[in-house]
Amino acid sequence: MIRHVLIVCAVAALSACATDASSPAPVAMGGPTDTYAGYLAGDALDGRKILSPPPTPDSAYGKADRAYFDDTRALKDSPRWKLAIQDNDLWQGGALKRFACAMGTDITEKGTPATWKILHRIEVDVRTIGTPAKDFFKRDRPLIGNDKPLCVPREKWMETNASYPSGHSMVAWSWALVLSEAKPSVADALLKMGQDSGESRMICGVHFPSDVEAGRTLGAGMVARLHAVPEFTADLARAKREIATAPAPQGCPAA
Repeated sequence: MIRHVLIVCAVAALSACATDASSPAPVAMGGPTDTYAGYLAGDALDGRKILSPPPTPDSAYGKADRAYFDDTRALKDSPRWKLAIQDNDLWQGGALKRFACAMGTDITEKGTPATWKILHRIEVDVRTIGTPAKDFFKRDRPLIGNDKPLCVPREKWMETNASYPSGHSMVAWSWALVLSEAKPSVADALLKMGQDSGESRMICGVHFPSDVEAGRTLGAGMVARLHAVPEFTADLARAKREIATAPAPQGCPAA
């Protein structure tokens, strides 16, 4: 009962704290439109060994996961719901734009090519490292077996693409960590953005809270592992230099 009350309060707070009144159209989940290779080989990390199994449905944690999904359906069409739609869209003016605003630096292929490349290659690494763990744990997404609202279109692949760990949360937390290193003066805002972006996966209804937690854990491990890759560290050094002189992004919400 106490956990349920806390969840309800958290839902109300999430709805109240969001102020973006725009209405982005739901978009399908996908990756970058360009072709990039990742930095890491498939055997660089083994998420099956790093992560504990997801909670069972009848455990206290599993029941809390389900309660959070059920309660956050009440956020449909709220300002926080609309931000979750934006965060779902990693590339096409969505999450990437929100990270640029948090950093106070415009991120474009032409203006900040090293930063652009790093973020794209990290997204590929997330698939490389995260997919084997997903396939191993085979956890159904919270949307399976019900027709409750989602902030993204329901698609057939969601029935087989596992929920644990959350790939979008891995991307968001990895971006937050790497960009914080590239511009440490705004680390607070970037890490908050990484936190919020993972939270959006729960608001969307496509992941449980424990999926998001696992994604952040595996993403943090992946970023640590990336620092042993000379190509990544060289790209990061270039990104730091270009970010230092890049202009501020346009169209960001007022602070």
